[in-house]
Amino acid sequence: MVAAPASGSGKTTVATGLVGALRRVGHRVAPFKVGPDYIDPGYHGLAAGRPGRNLDPVLVGAQRVVPLYRHGAQGCDLAVVEGVMGLFDGRIEQDHSGPVAEGSTAQVAALLGAPVVLVVDARGHSQSLAALLHGFATFDSGVRLGGVILNRVGSERHDQVLRAACDRVGLPVLGSLPRMADLEVPSRHLGLIPAVEHGAAATAAVAAMTDLVAAHVDLPAIAALARSSVTGPAWDPAEAVRGLEGAGEISAGEEPLIAVAGGPAFTFGYAEHRELLVAAGARVVVFDPLHDELPTGTAGLVLPGGFPEEHAAELAANSGLLRAVAEAARHGMPVHAECAGLLYLTRSLDGHPMAGVVEADAAFGPRLTLGYRDAVALADSPLWRAGERVRGHEFHRTCLVSAPPRSPAWGWLGSAGERVREGALSGNVHASYLHTHPAGNPEAVVRFGTAAARFASSRALG
Repeated sequence: MVAAPASGSGKTTVATGLVGALRRVGHRVAPFKVGPDYIDPGYHGLAAGRPGRNLDPVLVGAQRVVPLYRHGAQGCDLAVVEGVMGLFDGRIEQDHSGPVAEGSTAQVAALLGAPVVLVVDARGHSQSLAALLHGFATFDSGVRLGGVILNRVGSERHDQVLRAACDRVGLPVLGSLPRMADLEVPSRHLGLIPAVEHGAAATAAVAAMTDLVAAHVDLPAIAALARSSVTGPAWDPAEAVRGLEGAGEISAGEEPLIAVAGGPAFTFGYAEHRELLVAAGARVVVFDPLHDELPTGTAGLVLPGGFPEEHAAELAANSGLLRAVAEAARHGMPVHAECAGLLYLTRSLDGHPMAGVVEADAAFGPRLTLGYRDAVALADSPLWRAGERVRGHEFHRTCLVSAPPRSPAWGWLGSAGERVREGALSGNVHASYLHTHPAGNPEAVVRFGTAAARFASSRALG
């Protein structure tokens, strides 16, 4: 587990570099990210040559973290898990003993029985680093610090002082990285620019991170430290859908085609989503709305999150696809749209024409909306039944600037106790800013696949 005392310490640089450097010396490395972050796993995946996956107890339930970890680590001999925020930071919940940080790096490390490598931003630190490390090592007996990686070290003398501080509390220094301004990966309002968008520059950045870690981190010591105490079966998408409402209704040879938007504008998704759709009996095809047509035979459409506001003009230019999506929705095709998908279905985004399925306009907004939500489905849809409770996550800077849709998808209580109504339902379209994790809600995936199969059947009969 790669963790830090606070955000901005360099976890992503170290975690991505570790994945690449360990792979370079012959390890098969499984990369993970704690929490709902979609962007860091893209860089992990580039370094590992396999999908980066998320471990989020809030969205999937603590009981699924170990099975999902074992699923993602199959065929690998090492796993590198990048934490979120500071080691003990998470969603603040109350139990009998007081506030608890649900979904924290510490919680996931304890669930996995994994040692923690603490990445410390060394700027401004000297001998007092010993006190900080002592606090992190003793704060929670369920978390074991295995060592420290010093980041952004200013000089050889600085390195010596910091190593002496680590020795004082008995924590080995596993690496010491010098300050490298040229390693900064371009970012925007929601964090790093996704690897898919950043293209060759992302590949170069991953290579630079790998070189940095390979040169300044004790890789044999890291590999020797890695261990997990978990046992039990891996998560299995086929097992996850077995026995659920609609499971088994799709006949062999009649698998509905579900088109999933991808490319630079739609980069936010979980690998388990496609795995569950296939397990539910669907065929999955990924297409790029910037320039592709709607795949022939599409019976269901998934529009995940991403950065459509950065590509609004190009999305609008593909007017044939926008018309096809609007026509398909009008005829009852099931559509599952999250965040970027919601924006794509509005009438316009920053003045650029979109599909017009949702009667609203959208624009880049003045502030970031971020956080977990305990939502309730307000009506039946191809994914949810009215009254079902779902945990989701919002992460956007855009907003709907016209009147809210007449039929909202979700309701929840805001931070001040106010009633929030969010998203839009229209026929078989479910559109919302709320991101959900399919592994935590497999019944919704099965229902969507079944709805797509029924749509395909009705279209064939028509």
